Amino acid sequence: MEVALREFPSRQVLAETLAEKVVSVLAEALSARGKAVMAVSGGTTPALFFRTLSDRDLDWSRVTVTLVDERFVDEASPRSNARLAKENLLRGRAAAARFAGLYRDTADVEAAAELADETARALGLPFDVVVLGMGGDGHTASFFPDAPTLADLLAPVNQTLVAPVHAPSGGEPRLTLTMPALAGARFLALHIEGEAKRAVLASALKGEDLPIRAVLEHAERPVEVFWAP
Repeated sequence: MEVALREFPSRQVLAETLAEKVVSVLAEALSARGKAVMAVSGGTTPALFFRTLSDRDLDWSRVTVTLVDERFVDEASPRSNARLAKENLLRGRAAAARFAGLYRDTADVEAAAELADETARALGLPFDVVVLGMGGDGHTASFFPDAPTLADLLAPVNQTLVAPVHAPSGGEPRLTLTMPALAGARFLALHIEGEAKRAVLASALKGEDLPIRAVLEHAERPVEVFWAP
């Protein structure tokens, strides 16, 4: 496990620095392969980072944006991670990017996961950029501690790239990328804010058995943690 903690005096400075790093990695991918793929988290934390990133100079038409996880709700729902990304990231210059969401209008989350898995495979691994968030319980993506399938989700070898998740603490059913899609990223960042989440991360780094620790352990490259009060 190789983790670098980067501390910033404000959330604005964090957002600007993380945006600069992400654009650099995406630009390298575009130069090397002509395309780039980025997976981002949901929740309210990344909104400022998204808005900051959306105005950066990049050939966004060759970038695909997907999500690390999603609630099984229509993209028009205020609880949709896709809606958050579309309103805050896929605007301005970044409006030219392609969006590959995880939600599908199917009978159940299992059927949606099968279709989203096909989309993820078509994007190709490894993803160039994955920016994760973390909950106060140590979950990341939709790797909730009380998910009955947590062991499968955290498995470093998994034939599935998108899996359904049923976890009491997660509310509605979820769709999530599995460990291979996250841990293999060319650039893996963890974006957290506030003292409480910093304390949770510290516990994980000291050995507490939390989902975020498993991701950090399996990451194929050094992980950068971006933190602000």
